Amino acid sequence: MKLSVCIATYRRTNKLDEVLNDLRQQTVLPGQVVVVDNDAAGSARAVADRHRDSGAPFRIDYAIQPERNIARTRNLTVTLAEGEWLAFIDDDERAPDTWLQTLLAEAERYAADGVLSPVEPRLPPEAPGWIRRGRFYDFPHQPDGALVPLNCMRFGNVLLRADWLRREPGPFDERYRLGTGEDGDLLVRLVQKGAKIVWTEKAPVFEPIEVQRLSLRWLMRRAFSGGQEFASQTLSGKYAPIGFAGSAVFFVRVSAQFLMAGVLALLCWPVGRHRAAGWLITAWANLGKMNAFWGRHLQTYT
Repeated sequence: MKLSVCIATYRRTNKLDEVLNDLRQQTVLPGQVVVVDNDAAGSARAVADRHRDSGAPFRIDYAIQPERNIARTRNLTVTLAEGEWLAFIDDDERAPDTWLQTLLAEAERYAADGVLSPVEPRLPPEAPGWIRRGRFYDFPHQPDGALVPLNCMRFGNVLLRADWLRREPGPFDERYRLGTGEDGDLLVRLVQKGAKIVWTEKAPVFEPIEVQRLSLRWLMRRAFSGGQEFASQTLSGKYAPIGFAGSAVFFVRVSAQFLMAGVLALLCWPVGRHRAAGWLITAWANLGKMNAFWGRHLQTYT
């Protein structure tokens, strides 16, 4: 079996149904789709069964991981997957019909052990104007074929050679529980052990942004969590060695950036809400970095 697709899901049955429909339309079909449900009640079982019973052109393996823990749920997808390559997609994303074909082609083209590609946001019609102007849901892009920087590692749209994952304990660190960062942590470990992970612009997936995430409060919470993750990885030496002096300089810089962003948020409010919101989000990201110094970790998905 050359390719397995791994999906961790939690109470998004309609969206899971849509992504399974997308997988049925792929120009290169997976041999297996693994769906691991983090809902102890098994709310996604009916969706998986319906696609299996209606003649999906791939094997569907469904399992429940009852403890609320994102890393543990993803670990079970890896355990059940049998492919030489594992593709990961979130349960709220949509995949164009050439998605898998392109990921595999790019992995071969660059002789890579992993390929990351964009997750492009799709805002609903009711999204406020300040959110549209701010482009707060966009992620950084890289040139085709570039090695992905360690601080830009993330899941959501990734293809990995299965051997690397099977050699790694876990492979996701379950101590992250309902926080963010277990994906970047794993990919950084793989790269530091020799895996070649490259970027391609050619295989995007699309994420329809849910209405409940169209708020400054949600964006600030996400920024806090992302800043916390970045600082935790930095202070642990994951990106580069850092000693006491380096940690002190990092803290001073983060504190100054927090204060400066807060001031700029106030000054920019009369100019445009999207500008003020951007600086406020930056301030909260730096507050999250400061939080990492105190050994705390926000559980984002409670």
